Amino acid sequence: MGSQWPKIFTDPEEAPADAPLAMGGPLSVEILLSAYAQGIFPWYSEGEPVYWWSPDPRMVLPLAEYHCPHGLKRVLNKEGWEITFDTAFVQVAENCATVERRGQKGTWITPEMLKAYGELHAEGYAHSVECWQEKHLVGGLYGISLGNMFFGESMFQHVANASKVALHSLVCRLRKWDYSFIDCQLETAHLATFGARPWRREKFLHALESGLACPTRKGSWTSFASAPDTETI
Repeated sequence: MGSQWPKIFTDPEEAPADAPLAMGGPLSVEILLSAYAQGIFPWYSEGEPVYWWSPDPRMVLPLAEYHCPHGLKRVLNKEGWEITFDTAFVQVAENCATVERRGQKGTWITPEMLKAYGELHAEGYAHSVECWQEKHLVGGLYGISLGNMFFGESMFQHVANASKVALHSLVCRLRKWDYSFIDCQLETAHLATFGARPWRREKFLHALESGLACPTRKGSWTSFASAPDTETI
């Protein structure tokens, strides 16, 4: 699966459905790319060893099935939003790590994770979407791009709907590039409102293998900046 990245981990098809398949190891660029190419991602808390997961089912947003909620359509048509790509990756990741989330204590985005994904960004694999109002960063998201897939990691917002606007803008951009899906990792009702749905691991891994056969859009995406795209909703 993805010969460009050697298989380091146990076959995820043999992994537990709701428990880590591996533990420990450094968060190097090479190991992270190998993990994502096998359908595996790190998820742990500070003070714990690195846990590696390949859950079953897997929450996936097929881009052909993306649904823009009705309320978001009105938000997108309002003036004042500015969208950029890869202009403030570190700021976005740090905001994702520190923003308060309802019903959640602490964060899984440890200093080690921030450093590792910053290195992935420097190598051209990790990307951010920034949402601005009056030159202030008010929301955004970041993730990994391999083949024709985007692996979402986290999002944040400081004003209502900013993370939704960032996600919508990412979807519109990825559709234009013929990407197939966004890996959302874990099931949430919020993501389901956009068309994301749980896939069995077998289906996800098969789609991953097909997606990795496509070229990776490596490097900065900074040339794509605009107001939110409302033509594809």
